[in-house]
Amino acid sequence: MLLGVGGPGQHHTWLSPEIPGDASVDIRWYIARAQQAEAAKFDHVFIVDSQFITPDSPNHYLNRLEPLTLLSALAVHTTNIGLVGTLTTSYNDPFNVARRLASLDVISGGRAGWNVVATGDGGTAGNYGRKEHYDYATRYGRALEHVRVVQGLWDSYEDDAFPRDKERGVFFDKSRQHALNHIGEHFQVVGPLNLQRSPQGQPVIFQAGDSDEGRDLGASIAEAIFTHAQTIEEGVAFARDIRSRAAAKGRDPEHVLIVPGISPIIADTDEQAREKEAAVIGGKSFDRALKELGRPFGWHDFTQYDLDAPFPELGDLGDRSFRTHAEKIKKLAKDNDFTLRQVVEHTINSRRSPFTGSPLTVANEIQRWFEAGAFDGINLTVTVPSEFARFIDEVLPILRERGVARTEYESATLRGNLGLPVPQNIHTTAKAA
Repeated sequence: MLLGVGGPGQHHTWLSPEIPGDASVDIRWYIARAQQAEAAKFDHVFIVDSQFITPDSPNHYLNRLEPLTLLSALAVHTTNIGLVGTLTTSYNDPFNVARRLASLDVISGGRAGWNVVATGDGGTAGNYGRKEHYDYATRYGRALEHVRVVQGLWDSYEDDAFPRDKERGVFFDKSRQHALNHIGEHFQVVGPLNLQRSPQGQPVIFQAGDSDEGRDLGASIAEAIFTHAQTIEEGVAFARDIRSRAAAKGRDPEHVLIVPGISPIIADTDEQAREKEAAVIGGKSFDRALKELGRPFGWHDFTQYDLDAPFPELGDLGDRSFRTHAEKIKKLAKDNDFTLRQVVEHTINSRRSPFTGSPLTVANEIQRWFEAGAFDGINLTVTVPSEFARFIDEVLPILRERGVARTEYESATLRGNLGLPVPQNIHTTAKAA
């Protein structure tokens, strides 16, 4: 996960002499990191996104490149590594999303992935001519229908639709083109899409969301799920829940991969790593954390309250934003009788990484989580290049030696490297039946 000058909680990351002040908009920085990741045989690079900011947004959010434009540039500077970008179903039309992602997939030879999000930042509505953000049910209803429409458009052409036979003068077989003619609750799309399928059939669907609605969406459409877990027990419980939901929907639960985000802190010894972690946490800005606390609540201004008074009563604030996160913060404050200051301090301290220690300790912990079933892979936050290099040079060799991490790519496509099947074209399948 390439975060340039730093995302939430990474207030001073950009001060590192290794990070250009314009890293989040410098394509050369992204190319170098993608090539660094590819040389280490990572599955994919991942670009996060949102379309609403305030002056208090994290540094990387304030000034960054649009994901698919960025990933298309990376496609021509890499060969095997997957290219995953975030696109919202709330403020995009399915046809445009289908075309842009399919283009990236064809350009890259089958390495594209789509991180599906139902926008949480309520302020985005104002950037798209709406007076208010969609409610929770509408956001997730749109998301499910949106993805189904996009997948239908990706099957507009069967794989043999273009013979391109110059001897017979046959470029195109009209019987292999299929309009969608979708009419649903949220979208009406005729189709067909004017682009063939890639070698992996369709881009891989990623998703992130911890609410009940989010988990149901992931179980319905996702092939890999980005999540967060502080303990093995949390990770195992999440994986079991998602796979149980997927099986109930008639899907193969083994085709839903669990990929939590981690930020390892590595030093020569465990003690030095803990000191390094304490310095990172101690160096965070309380004022920035206080302002960032407002994001799950629609960027509510918490600076107006007494820091040492009980956490303010917020009613249903956050219901149209990041509801699950907002509810967790409210519950934390209520269950512990926390003041606003204590909530902010807890937020700062809760970002401790379970993967802190010497290279051997970090490798052992990754293997322990993996073998316990807490995840299928890890989504590594990348900012300072030398920290990323340390993981590559000192942790990965241990995991490779143990057979936990690959030594070479298995495929030239993202699906192939993730061990996911190529989805059959629905029209070809229907004919075979």
